[in-house]
Amino acid sequence: MPTPLLLRGYQLLSAIAAPIAYRHITRKLRAAGVSEDRLSEHMGYASLSRPEGRLIWFHAASVGESLSVLTLIRRLGDRLPDASFLVTSGTANSAKILAKRLPPRALHQFAPLDVPVVVNRFYHHWAPDAGLFVESELWPNLLLHGQRAGVPLALVNARMSEKSVQSWRRWPQTAQVVVSVFGVLLAQNRLSADNLVSVGADPDRVRVGGNLKATSDPLPVNAETRDAVLSQLQGRPVWVAGSTHAGEEAVVLQAHRILVSRHPDLCLILIPRHPERGADVRSLIHETGLTGARRSMGEPIHGQTQVYLADTLGETGTWYALAPIVFLGGSLKPIGGHNPFEPAGAGAVVLTGPHVEHFVETYDPMLAIGAAETVQDGAGLAASVDALLRNPTRCAAAQTAARGFAGDRQADLDTVISILCTRLNLI
Repeated sequence: MPTPLLLRGYQLLSAIAAPIAYRHITRKLRAAGVSEDRLSEHMGYASLSRPEGRLIWFHAASVGESLSVLTLIRRLGDRLPDASFLVTSGTANSAKILAKRLPPRALHQFAPLDVPVVVNRFYHHWAPDAGLFVESELWPNLLLHGQRAGVPLALVNARMSEKSVQSWRRWPQTAQVVVSVFGVLLAQNRLSADNLVSVGADPDRVRVGGNLKATSDPLPVNAETRDAVLSQLQGRPVWVAGSTHAGEEAVVLQAHRILVSRHPDLCLILIPRHPERGADVRSLIHETGLTGARRSMGEPIHGQTQVYLADTLGETGTWYALAPIVFLGGSLKPIGGHNPFEPAGAGAVVLTGPHVEHFVETYDPMLAIGAAETVQDGAGLAASVDALLRNPTRCAAAQTAARGFAGDRQADLDTVISILCTRLNLI
């Protein structure tokens, strides 16, 4: 299939813009404490040697996408004992978390810029035996050069919204060329599968593979940290607001003000999605008239602490393990929601705002069995938490439903692995 004019123009413009993009990215990485020897990974210069034998490459955008494939990588490693794994992502936070959680025989590099010369340099060094792109990471140069290099490619956990479809339909030839590089496209749900076909994907290559985040292992829990915080809480009731975004913390804190007027001992563990916003969130806590302690500053919980600001990376599983009730952010604002399997797997009932477009196929059955509840605003959030705290039997039943729902999805991963191994010629 000939390269459309739009793609040729994109290849030219990406090369021209590369120096500017590289300066912007490296400035952010330096500010996040990334070492100088790793910055050039974005230009395709590897900081590690390629492992011997087969190498299976996963390309993800950031933290959520990277974490969604860790269990898949571990299970593929069990199935393919001769294979090693490379994960590329774009953010400093994803690199920090993956450094702690990568399975055996797996390593991380920052993703190459989508520029022909950079992409060629990347493929020349790593020579992957298969490439799996996660969710909606459709970088044309990276994909087309992989196809030309003979690398079998897959799109996993694929998500394509109606808005994305409308954008791709403006350039139908380009869309068809891009999606045609994949030997298999595993969509999160039927809507995304249909949308992929509508922009040019071969229907015979598109399957509904479910949401990989549903098949992930439970988040790790640091028992020492958990026990220390439980000791500091001294039996006080606690709830969690996790993965909150700007504009949501103010709503959550107002809800907590209402709650402490009814449950004076109640403590909120507040986990902003981006820990670097910790100082701003701390200011909000004070402005709301609540007392707080900040995890990143080493401040302990004491008897007067009403909000524990957990502005650190890699500890979310520990905080979820402490609470029977978790409000999950990214849902009071039109962000699309975050992964409800993480708190559900920890045995917490999940509260969410109305904006869960990215997880609608997950929330619908959770709501139906009482494992989750939807709230519209701060008053609704306070009312739901209050009702669950006042009715321990109801709360325990919702927790059991949540834990069971998360556990039932683990078996779906076997089907995904079989499809990938066959379509990518891994067996």
